[in-house]
Amino acid sequence: FATVSERAMEIDVDSSVCGLEAGDQIDLMQLLYGLMMCSGNDAANAIAEQVSGSIEAFVALMNQEALALGATNSHFMNPHGLPDEQHYTTVYDLYLIFQAAMESGTFRQLISTVDYTAQYTNGQGEPVTKEWKNSNRYLQGEEEVPEGITIVGGKTGTTNAAGHCLVLSSETGSDEPYISIVMRAENRDNLYTQMTELLQKAAAGS
Repeated sequence: FATVSERAMEIDVDSSVCGLEAGDQIDLMQLLYGLMMCSGNDAANAIAEQVSGSIEAFVALMNQEALALGATNSHFMNPHGLPDEQHYTTVYDLYLIFQAAMESGTFRQLISTVDYTAQYTNGQGEPVTKEWKNSNRYLQGEEEVPEGITIVGGKTGTTNAAGHCLVLSSETGSDEPYISIVMRAENRDNLYTQMTELLQKAAAGS
């Protein structure tokens, strides 16, 4: 179990969080669910500290891993993706990083989970229960999936600077894996309209 630090809570008050508080005792797997399902920036910081001992050490590891994957047009300044002038990536680099992540069964499990109940204890030793829902509209049944396509899962991301973004894993009728990426959509509706168009092309080409 990790103890969530005061430092991990140092994030923009209006950014997306999964509701952690300093002193919470929570294991790494639950932190990963909070990160992936809620885009929990608080969880991202807590994971960084648990894995590498500090946020700075984890960011260095992120940059090292990106270079190892060939994502040479990316540079990370924090573990959660909130804007920084020196924090950037490209569509192709996201593809490389996501493709590598898809080799992990745990990652596939995380991105395909629709609902998750987290149970941990707070700083006073009291039990805490959180209900987290995946922000992926396809998995929630809020967006129609094109015929011939099966959604595996993905990751949404939204900031004022980056717009509405989605990296998505799906499979065609012939079980052909397909990674599609939309970045800088003006709003969430446009994001899914554009992604559906990509998925329709994938279905047509299968």
